[in-house]
Amino acid sequence: MPTTRERRLDVAPSPETAPRTLVQDVYQRLRSDIIYGELKPGKRLRAEHLKGLYNVSGATMREALALLVADALVISREQRGFIVAPVSIADFTDITETRATLEAHAVRMAVRQGDDEWEVNLSGAFHRLSLAEERRAYRQNDDYWEECNKKFHEALVAGFDSPWTRYFLTILYRQSERYRRIALNNAPPERDVHAEHVAIFEAAMARDEVTVGALIEQHIRATLDVILSVETAVVSSNDS
Repeated sequence: MPTTRERRLDVAPSPETAPRTLVQDVYQRLRSDIIYGELKPGKRLRAEHLKGLYNVSGATMREALALLVADALVISREQRGFIVAPVSIADFTDITETRATLEAHAVRMAVRQGDDEWEVNLSGAFHRLSLAEERRAYRQNDDYWEECNKKFHEALVAGFDSPWTRYFLTILYRQSERYRRIALNNAPPERDVHAEHVAIFEAAMARDEVTVGALIEQHIRATLDVILSVETAVVSSNDS
């Protein structure tokens, strides 16, 4: 079975592909490698080196790295190139508390404002997530579950008419994803995540904004509790 690096080199860009499409493609591949820890926190990223691994031009690689800077997954150092953003307990605590507060507010407002279409879309997202969670124990790759989980959280807040709130929550979710991977790789949490999702969904459908807000905060902070229990693993994941 080909390695990740071999799979990258197998993907040669088509001459007809638009430059912007190439940038987005390498951006997604770089982002995935950062999230999965193949590019470790603190690692120096040299465009001239990476362009060969990802089979793109130096200019395309630099544009993709600039997009990752905007995502706060990569840091641009003046005159010194790029590095993968380090991880820390303080950073994830900040991410968690900000996301918990903002998402709880957004869900409460969605419960208050959401229409029938919001309910239908939320039901569909919850159903897909439930199926993914039933099958998760038999899957070696959790990408599908991660996507269903993201869609469920997006559907929860979709009833709140605030594009800026949804935009900031997207950024915070992406930042949380890297820490979720660390938590799963080092100490799988002894918690029933599906039961948490069921409780959140039922409170949302019952239009119980107080309960659903509290449940969302608890749900988001639970991953921080896992990270705190493996603090050494978080610190050691930074590239020396």
